[in-house]
Amino acid sequence: MHKMHNTPAGRVFDVFNHILLIVMGLVTLVPFLYVIAGSFATEAEIASRPFFLIPETITLDAYRYIFSTTTFIRSIGISIFVTILGTIVSLLLTLTMAYPLSRHNLLGRGIILNLVVFTMVFNGGMIPTYMVVRNLGLIDSLWALILPVAINPFYLIIVKSFFQNLPTELEEAAKIDGCSDMGVFWKIVIPLSKPVIATFTLFYAVFYWNDFFNALLYISDSAKWPVQLLLQQLMMVANVDFGEMDTMLSEPPEESLKLAVVVVATLPILVFYPFLQKHFAKGILLGSVKG
Repeated sequence: MHKMHNTPAGRVFDVFNHILLIVMGLVTLVPFLYVIAGSFATEAEIASRPFFLIPETITLDAYRYIFSTTTFIRSIGISIFVTILGTIVSLLLTLTMAYPLSRHNLLGRGIILNLVVFTMVFNGGMIPTYMVVRNLGLIDSLWALILPVAINPFYLIIVKSFFQNLPTELEEAAKIDGCSDMGVFWKIVIPLSKPVIATFTLFYAVFYWNDFFNALLYISDSAKWPVQLLLQQLMMVANVDFGEMDTMLSEPPEESLKLAVVVVATLPILVFYPFLQKHFAKGILLGSVKG
C-alpha cells in the first residue's frame, strides 16, 4: 500500500482525494459559519449582504431577546426533560427486550424477531399512529414524544447481536453460583455492555433532542413545545409569540433571531458529538459481528 502511494498515479490520487475532502468539508462547514455569523449581525447587514462569514457590526440583540423570553427558556427546559427521560426509557426498554431475544432458548423467539424486523420495513402510518396516541390519552402530553418511539427496532437488533457475542461461560458460572436470570442481566451483562450502552445513549439522546415532528403531531399546546418545534414554527411563521420578555428591544430582530435560535438549538450536539464520535463507531461494530 505504501509503495502504491509513491507511484505517480498514487500521488495524483492522493492530491485529488485531499482536494475532494477539503471541498466537501467546506461545503459542510460554511453554512454553519454563516448561521453563527448571521446570529451576531444586525438586521440591516443581513438584508444588505446575501452572504458573509464575519459580520461588520457584532451585536448580541438576538441572544438577549431569546434568553429574556419565557417561551424560549421553557422550550429548552422541555427539550432537556424529554431528552433525559426519553433516553432512559428507551435504553431500559431496548436492553431488557434485546437480552431475552439474544437467548436461543426463548419460547417464540423467532416469531418475535420477525415481528421486530417487520416493523423496520412497514408501519401503521401517520393517521393510525395518531389515533392510537389519541385513544391512549397522550395528546398534549410529553409522554407522546417518548412512548411511540421508545424502541428503535434497528438499535434493538444491534444490541441483541452484541448480547449474543458475550461469552456464555460467564452467565453459566453466575447461575452455578446461584444468580438468577435478572441477576445475570444486571450484574454480568450490563457491566460488560458499557460500550454499546454509551453508543445508544448518544443515539437516543440525539434523536430526542432533534425531534420536532412528533411534537408537531401530538402537542397543540404551545406551552409544551420543545425547542426544535419552536424553531420550526419560527422558520415557518414569522410572527411566533415569544411571550413576556425583559428586554429593551422594541422590535425583535427577525432574521438574526432565527439564526440565533438555530445556533442555540444545535449547540449541544455540536459540542458533544466530536468528543463522542468514537463511541458511535465502536458500538456499532461491536454489535455487528454476527446476527
